[in-house]
Amino acid sequence: MLNIGLLGAGRIGQVHGASLAQMNSARATAVSDFIPAAAEALASKLGAKAMSTEDIIADKNIDAVVIGTPTTTHYDLIHEAAAAGKAIFCEKPVDLSVDRIRECLKAVEKACVPFMTAFNRRFDPSFAHLQKQIADQVIGNVEIVTILSRDPSPPPAEYIKSSGGIFRDMMIHDLDMARFLLGEDPVELTAAGSCLVDPAIGAQGDFDTAVVTLKTASGKLCQISNSRRATYGYDQRIEVHGSLGMLRAHNMLENSVEIATSIGFSSAAAQPFFLERYAAAYRAEMEHFVDHITRGVEMTPSGEDGLKAQVLADAADASARDGQRRLLA
Repeated sequence: MLNIGLLGAGRIGQVHGASLAQMNSARATAVSDFIPAAAEALASKLGAKAMSTEDIIADKNIDAVVIGTPTTTHYDLIHEAAAAGKAIFCEKPVDLSVDRIRECLKAVEKACVPFMTAFNRRFDPSFAHLQKQIADQVIGNVEIVTILSRDPSPPPAEYIKSSGGIFRDMMIHDLDMARFLLGEDPVELTAAGSCLVDPAIGAQGDFDTAVVTLKTASGKLCQISNSRRATYGYDQRIEVHGSLGMLRAHNMLENSVEIATSIGFSSAAAQPFFLERYAAAYRAEMEHFVDHITRGVEMTPSGEDGLKAQVLADAADASARDGQRRLLA
């Protein structure tokens, strides 16, 4: 049985705790949070101990940690957990600084501990199946990837201050998905951003509406569209056009019932937000992390994947601000 410490008892910590509670090969042994009552509540629910972060990292009986704390804390926690020999599962982004991410990866490599960047969307059943169809050449050679990602409503303007902005906080998932589906790294990027949803977000110096176009060395293209507003639910769609056909992943709806009347056809709304939409993906990514440690399954997404997504997010933010194309090394 793998013993795992949850660092962070907020929304994402609760998601990962619920995933571990369904597993036979791992368990959440301890929980920490800067709000002790939150750690105690989640620990009680999971049959775990509420402990300090320092004690979890020092405990030799705890094999791995799940870092679900604010991004600004990741750097220190990664270094401390790596030095203690713990396997590390880290929420995105690893850090808001590319240089600091590189330092984290060096610490992980030096300690020879497993490290996984939590890009959960790779584990969504529909998206994973779509990627396998691409790999199996079902639609021939990929030509254009289109990714649509729109939140039902914007976050509080206060959140924007520490989030890193729409490209690093929201679109980073889609930038990783672009690499996952294209099968090669982009070499060119252009981006544009506007503030059309909430003026308070613009006042913080961020965008709430953004687009990015990526191009690979072989000429494959990817278009990403993000918005902090979707009046019809959580909008998550992907289309891949290839030389032999097209693949498409639709939104997940509240139910699959379609109604037809004299005024036309109608269906249920899209699921309300990421917790419902990606519930299966969260379970699958945690199972993958545990399988790597217990059975030696190859770890993905890696720390390098987290780094490359951050590089793309930085380039997108810069391009949106100055309108210039970015050439990527």
